[in-house]
Amino acid sequence: MKPLVYRKARRVRHAAPVRMRLHLTKGDTVQVISGDDKGKRGRVLRVHPKTGRITIEGVNIVKRHRRATQTTEAGIVEFPAPIHHSKAMLIDPKSGEPTRVRRRTAADGTVERIAVKSDQSIPRNR
Repeated sequence: MKPLVYRKARRVRHAAPVRMRLHLTKGDTVQVISGDDKGKRGRVLRVHPKTGRITIEGVNIVKRHRRATQTTEAGIVEFPAPIHHSKAMLIDPKSGEPTRVRRRTAADGTVERIAVKSDQSIPRNR
């Protein structure tokens, strides 16, 4: 008689993160619309599509206590931490006010961003 064998359940490892399609890119000038830094403007330094967050210059400044290494000395370091992309709005190139963004596909297949308020194209800064 064959012994009864219980099969081990397969463990589900970390699922692949879903990348968010963000309306902002590196180099864009944005204004923060909610939170402690509401009203501040700055340039987008980094975009994190896996988490849906962006790092803005001069916004959400945090302090980190760093231990000394062979190359750096110890101390308190200040740097901008990421915020969620929905808390920032792109600046309209015509009026300088924050605006929502619409996408339009050109005839050659490239996608351009359009400011909803002024209906002007917003160039991608790389």
